[in-house]
Amino acid sequence: MHEDSYPNVYFYRRLVQAKLFIDRHFDEPINLDAIADEAYFSKFHFIRIFKKTYRQTPHQYLTHVRLENAKQLLQSNIPVSEVCYACGFESIPSFTTLFKKTNGHTPAEYRQQQMFLKADKVSAPLKYIPACFAEKNGWKENSNF
Repeated sequence: MHEDSYPNVYFYRRLVQAKLFIDRHFDEPINLDAIADEAYFSKFHFIRIFKKTYRQTPHQYLTHVRLENAKQLLQSNIPVSEVCYACGFESIPSFTTLFKKTNGHTPAEYRQQQMFLKADKVSAPLKYIPACFAEKNGWKENSNF
């Protein structure tokens, strides 16, 4: 193998540094220039190599990180409007539309669903344990597990 065929560690570190920048600052109004600057690449070159490496654009990744954090926050009693702004979204309608498009439910519906699941896991935990595991440990549907 040629030396050229080995990954350029420095190049990869710069790319990972930009990805970690998104992970740390997803809740802030960051833009492509700031992310590309973090990796010391021009923004167009950065978009190309980010997409080639992570199979999504930096903006798609930022949106994904924001939505995943929103899903975590929605499992608590934080109002949807606060979740929206805490995750870096700029408006509640656009957040709601994007959330519904990617998750199939509005943020409020998702929260309701998660609250129901949480309560159901407490009231009927055996529904969430594989039957073979429950039987092996002597747990039955009528037990006080």
